Amino acid sequence: MSFYEIPAVTFGVGSQPSEEDGALLDYQKMPDEMVTFSMPAIPEPEAVEGMDVALALLTRVQAALEGYKAGDQEQLFDLTFMDSANLSLVDQVLGEGEVSVVFSRTIQVKIQESVMAGIWRVRYQDGTGITYKDTLEVGSIPGLIQDATFVGAAATLTLPDEPLPEGVLNAPPLVAELNEKAQAYRPDVPAHVINLTLLPQTEQDLEFLGQLLGSGAVTILSRGYGNCRITSTGMQHVWWVQYFNSQDMNILNTLEVTDVPAVSCAAQEDLKDSADRLKEILEVYQ
Repeated sequence: MSFYEIPAVTFGVGSQPSEEDGALLDYQKMPDEMVTFSMPAIPEPEAVEGMDVALALLTRVQAALEGYKAGDQEQLFDLTFMDSANLSLVDQVLGEGEVSVVFSRTIQVKIQESVMAGIWRVRYQDGTGITYKDTLEVGSIPGLIQDATFVGAAATLTLPDEPLPEGVLNAPPLVAELNEKAQAYRPDVPAHVINLTLLPQTEQDLEFLGQLLGSGAVTILSRGYGNCRITSTGMQHVWWVQYFNSQDMNILNTLEVTDVPAVSCAAQEDLKDSADRLKEILEVYQ
């Protein structure tokens, strides 16, 4: 699956395992392959003669990876004006990794992590889907996701004055919990996770929560053994996180109060490993 094919978000109805009565809930089918790292198929040294621009850029990316520490500012590299031959080499070396992101608000941005965690391809597109800015970022998560996901999002949720819909039983206490944790959240505070799978939530509760929270600007698909689909909501710092196993069964359904869920971010050890792998690749061309 490419990053242009991230499935639409589904939470609420259809996000839970099958009922005991045999009724099947309808949720978006997810890919079920296991994604593991494999070294990209890179061209032979004689095939990259004259592609000094790409090699120089990749050398700078590797240095940025080596020097990056968690919490550092992301480092950006502009590919917009790179010619097709050099850009093709960059594409071959970096490949496509496990995490794909769509950012949709006043701008449309498609983001794909490379096969080396912590290197992100970030493409800004116009209304027709044409890329007008093409960049690489080195960091745990692209700065746009860190900084702009919740711009304009609500600080609190408010329950409606009218009676709650039939079947909505356990959602109101969760609304109070989300309000408390979201208002108290600070960047140095650990994520607060509400495990909906273990709570006695009805389908009506989940649908009500989904409608009340609304949809945010960001959809993230993380593919490993099974899949994890992460969506920002319309409330500050609140994400809906759903895990599916390799048979497409929803095995864990959570709400997380945090800046960005850790499952979508490259860890410090991943960045170091990526720096080592990219160094090995570039040594072939030295």
